[in-house]
Amino acid sequence: MGLVKCCREQVVAVSPDTPAVEVARIMGEKNVGSVVIVTGDNRPVGVITDRDLAVRVMAQERNPGEVRAGDIVTRDVITFRDSMGVYEAIQKMTAEGIRRMPVVDDAGKLIGIVTMDDIIRMLGEEMAAIAKNIEKQSPPMQKEAAPIPM
Repeated sequence: MGLVKCCREQVVAVSPDTPAVEVARIMGEKNVGSVVIVTGDNRPVGVITDRDLAVRVMAQERNPGEVRAGDIVTRDVITFRDSMGVYEAIQKMTAEGIRRMPVVDDAGKLIGIVTMDDIIRMLGEEMAAIAKNIEKQSPPMQKEAAPIPM
């Protein structure tokens, strides 16, 4: 199964010149823990998490109205191609120690984002479908007899 099957196509993205206070406001409105920073041609250049805002802005007592997304973004963003398989993505996420990955098309343009939560949810649905199939093909389970009171 390709990664595009479990990625979210509605990605919260902002430009590098977006003020940190606006990034935080957007995160709150959209109820997300991260935003993807994109160039004008929709290519991801980094990700900012709510933790980045806390550590790189608030903890350093920087003015969130003056700090720009491009100043605090985690660069060297790891992107995944939409054709990548889910298990390959899991291995790469684990090896890189990341929980969110922008998904790009062959031209490198942002088309979605996938998180560990998305993958776990999808795997849970797949396991439930497998269990249902096994249940259909198995003989009925014997119910235990109730113990006889003494």
